[in-house]
Amino acid sequence: MSGEMHGKVVLVAGASSGIGRATAELFAARGASVLLAARRGDELSKIVGRIVASGGNACFSVADVSSAADVEAMVAAAIKAFGRLDICANAAGIGGELAPIVDLSEEGWNKSIDINLKGAFLCIKYAARAMLAGGHGGAIVNVGSLASFRPFANGAAYGSAKHGMVGLTSCASAELAPQGIRVNLVCPGVIDTPMHEQAREVLGDDLALPPIHLGRIGKPQEVARAIAYLCSDESSFVTGTTLMIDGGGASTL
Repeated sequence: MSGEMHGKVVLVAGASSGIGRATAELFAARGASVLLAARRGDELSKIVGRIVASGGNACFSVADVSSAADVEAMVAAAIKAFGRLDICANAAGIGGELAPIVDLSEEGWNKSIDINLKGAFLCIKYAARAMLAGGHGGAIVNVGSLASFRPFANGAAYGSAKHGMVGLTSCASAELAPQGIRVNLVCPGVIDTPMHEQAREVLGDDLALPPIHLGRIGKPQEVARAIAYLCSDESSFVTGTTLMIDGGGASTL
């Protein structure tokens, strides 16, 4: 499978850590040319250096996905570097302010919505424009959360943003699928990432570790493989769908 993405150009938003980083590394290992984007340029530079040293093809663009100008620029950077855009993985996100709704600040609410939901909208908008201009279709995968379906106390901002990803993905698929662009959503459960560690510190294990059938938390690479599947020709008849990557956690709803 090492060359199955050869010739594909991939943009990964939120590629500096966690699921985004694992996704960028997987696509590069499978032969794709990858543009990594995130706010932390120092981390992106290190990851790109390791990919290139391993024989992969990658570059990076510093971007805040809540900024339309930044997102438009990172898509343009992918086109400039590699000539086209085939795949966009929207993994940028924050845990944000986790607090009782009566204490949740307007700033905390806005920041979570801006990055977790508006950011995905902007990535879809500008990635789809590039794919349509290229005339060859493409695949877009958004990263939601178990919280898209499983509400939790103190998570109003995060949960609302991630719940909104379901509707955003469905609407984008309805519009873009007839034009050759598939749009899907993965919803990870409890995954071993820095974001989850931060949530555990705030919420405690009772809220941050729901029951999981497999009896363990997931790895970012396991989510990355699901994203790669949804972007591959093997999923050519899959669009507008939600794939839970949660070890069975959703079935406890």
